[in-house]
Amino acid sequence: MRRPQLYYITDRTRFPGDEAMRRSRLLEKIAEAARCGINYIQLREKDLPARDLEELASEARRILRDPKLRTKNREQTTVFLINSRTDVALATGADGVHLRSNDISAEEARRIWQRSCSAGARARVTISVSCHYPSEVQEAAIAGADLALFAPVFEKENAPATNATGLETLRRACQAKIPVLAMGGITLENAQSCLDAGAAGISAIRLFQENDVAEVVRRLDTL
Repeated sequence: MRRPQLYYITDRTRFPGDEAMRRSRLLEKIAEAARCGINYIQLREKDLPARDLEELASEARRILRDPKLRTKNREQTTVFLINSRTDVALATGADGVHLRSNDISAEEARRIWQRSCSAGARARVTISVSCHYPSEVQEAAIAGADLALFAPVFEKENAPATNATGLETLRRACQAKIPVLAMGGITLENAQSCLDAGAAGISAIRLFQENDVAEVVRRLDTL
């Protein structure tokens, strides 16, 4: 059975303390996630000005380049993505960018990336896209996205008014020709139902950030 793809989305504002402490805890969590074999880490700190985001992304990138963080499978490394800001992703040597549902298309983001290759950027880029309807997943696939985050599958504790899409809609979304990762209210108890619906993996903030990542990964790997 193929291991589910695991995608951690950061949110330093959920950590206690002042800004410096929150950033420090976030970098520790990024290192922990990479060490445990998380496939993707998306730096989502959307409230930060570009300069601060670039600084934080550069620090995270240095951590992720540490060979000590390699998993037992030395070929497997964590893909590091920046939320929405293709310019910051390019400037910091990230592996790619995550696009919101109302962002530029994956095709345009890839075109921007490739145009920057002559300036020394990495030619290879990974692009994930937020989707809320099966039709958006299809559009993302046609536009050349590498994967889609489909949300919210379940009702979220901190946003009970959000309309959950449900497992049947997730099942339809997973018929697209790109990997679809389930997101929104995902727990260790309901993750299996998402995989049974066809999801290639799990994307989450709280599941990874507020728990022992090694234990979460161990349990998800047994699904």
